[in-house]
Amino acid sequence: MSSPRGNALIGQSGGPTCVINQSLVGVVEEALRSDRIDHVLGAVHGIQGILDGNLIDLGKESTATLEAVARTPCAALRSIRKKPTREECEAMLRSFQENDVRYFFYLGGNDSAETAHILNELAVAENYDVRLFHVPKTIDNDLRVTDHCPGFGSAAKFVAQAVMGDNQDNRSLPGIKIDIVMGRHAGWLTAASLLARRYEDDGPHLIYVPERVFSLDDFLADVDRIYTRHGRCLVVASEGIHDANGDSLLDSGERDSHGNVQLSGSGALGDFLANEVKEKLGSKLQKKLRVRADTFGYLQRSFLGSVSEVDAREAREVGRTALRVATGGEVPHGSIVIRRMGDGAAYQAAYEVTELANVARETRDLDEAFLAGDNDIDRSFLDYVAPLVGELPRPERLSDHPFSR
Repeated sequence: MSSPRGNALIGQSGGPTCVINQSLVGVVEEALRSDRIDHVLGAVHGIQGILDGNLIDLGKESTATLEAVARTPCAALRSIRKKPTREECEAMLRSFQENDVRYFFYLGGNDSAETAHILNELAVAENYDVRLFHVPKTIDNDLRVTDHCPGFGSAAKFVAQAVMGDNQDNRSLPGIKIDIVMGRHAGWLTAASLLARRYEDDGPHLIYVPERVFSLDDFLADVDRIYTRHGRCLVVASEGIHDANGDSLLDSGERDSHGNVQLSGSGALGDFLANEVKEKLGSKLQKKLRVRADTFGYLQRSFLGSVSEVDAREAREVGRTALRVATGGEVPHGSIVIRRMGDGAAYQAAYEVTELANVARETRDLDEAFLAGDNDIDRSFLDYVAPLVGELPRPERLSDHPFSR
């Protein structure tokens, strides 16, 4: 199968990450080397930019600018959360034809893979030769088939370091602290807080993820038990924790274009849990408890000082791989996946391609083997996550030698 000659178009979609621009630049640099591509275009605000004709010429950017952009968090092309209608997909395909776009690369999560999948079906039906590729990114780490997702390692590093610091704060001024971490359906990012534990009494003492049913009564009993044992308690919970019916503890009523409940950008869940602890446990212990809550929010996906070198390197490579596969002539469409080759110091990554349908829409839960009961993460998870995060700080303690004269 010969690959066509024409223009390449790149778009970014969904929640940004610290390394999504590494993937963007990976596609661009390989495209500029290819004899199958005439111009490298960027769609500003993803598929909305295609519909509006808001395209830019990425081939005119200097190498220095591209490298600087690669090191910058969030979507350089600007992002969007939009589920296109069939009519809009047909309009995008007409734009491809008008602009001689023969290669389309959509950087995003499973909803972005679904969009690429729909476009591919339309292109096949109309017999238009365009190569459509999904380039993965998501801090949620919940794409199927792939071992892990670009963006996750850096966000996991942020969560680990933030919880390390919070644990020191909680030990300095003991109380009950609740941290809410991103993760609508999957608890991968919340599980990364396990990296913060070094000493036996370190937090997080309790970890709650969407893969388990959340019981408010059990939660209060867990906090009571830990607080009684240590005189303090540090909790990390996914924003997507839910009851036995699968319902969120709090529903803002807001939905995005894909029907997802608005979870991020609000401290409501943390405040709710903190108030429950104050009211229920405070009255039980007959004392005023020091209870605080934080929602890490968008900082998890955009904090410039917490980029994993492994994550950045792999994000660049999935972009390069997508371009090479697309112009190689053998695979007309697909999603790039990462295969793990070894753990610990022996960790390496290999890059492959899978069908778009294998990634579109569906999410991947945190592996059952990584779950320890309803309120913790098994230590085997550390072998999985540590190579993706890289080196972390090592908090130390005084020995507390008793003074004697």
